[in-house]
Amino acid sequence: MSFRPERHLAIKPNHDEHKLKSGLAGVFGEYWVEHTFLIEPGRWTLEGTWLSRDVSTPPLSVRGAILIAWSRDDWFTMVMKLGFPTTSPAESISLQYRGRLTSSDRQYTFVLQHSQLGRVEGEGWIAPESIVQRYWALNDRQRRTGFEALHRLDSDHYHWSSGIMAGHYLTTAMEATLIRQQ
Repeated sequence: MSFRPERHLAIKPNHDEHKLKSGLAGVFGEYWVEHTFLIEPGRWTLEGTWLSRDVSTPPLSVRGAILIAWSRDDWFTMVMKLGFPTTSPAESISLQYRGRLTSSDRQYTFVLQHSQLGRVEGEGWIAPESIVQRYWALNDRQRRTGFEALHRLDSDHYHWSSGIMAGHYLTTAMEATLIRQQ
């Protein structure tokens, strides 16, 4: 079944008639959750806190904007810009994702250009109430990897938790609220 960007992911019991009506469907027992982040094109804002391994650095306020688009050939693009209001604009972080759902419609792979990590590859899973992804920097001497978990609060709000690790050590973490812009 081909993904159509104007539709959303409906995770519900596996009934063929529902599958045809909803576009994409997954099997999660009795759950029925409609994800809007990533699955639908749109604009989101992000506001939260950035933590660093250096305990002498206080937690920083972080704000950002996210734009998600889907192409006719079933690829998604996500562009994100994160800024720290109390630091210089040069310290902002830019991320450009390009990815595609797998045939199961519950998993996806992506490539990412990250302003701090460089070229990155990753994978994600779409669970009934959350979206979880991990990634790894390519050709990186520090062996940096990261993870992100987005928990759906409602169709317009998600809670985001993420971290970046170098080897076995957590170096940064972020928690934020995402708000869909209408």
